[in-house]
Amino acid sequence: MALEKEIATYQAKLAEIKQHEGKFVLIQGEEVLDYFTSYDDALKEGYKRFGLTPFLVKQIHAVEPVYYFTRPIFPVRRAS
Repeated sequence: MALEKEIATYQAKLAEIKQHEGKFVLIQGEEVLDYFTSYDDALKEGYKRFGLTPFLVKQIHAVEPVYYFTRPIFPVRRAS
C-alpha cells in the first residue's frame, strides 16, 4: 500500500509530534523531517527534497476528525 511506512511512522510518533498540533508534518520513510504552518509549504519542501519519491504531508491531530457523507462523493453512472 502506498505510504504505508509513512503512515505507520506518523502513528508511532504521534505522542512526540502532537505538541505541533494543527501544523503539517513532512514524513519520508521512518523519519519525521519538519513541521509547516501550511500544506502548500510542506508539499513544496517535500517535492524539493524528494522529487517523485513518495513522502507524506499530514496535518497533525491528537484525535483524528471523522467525516460523514450523506451521499456518494463520486459521480454515479447510470446504465443507458
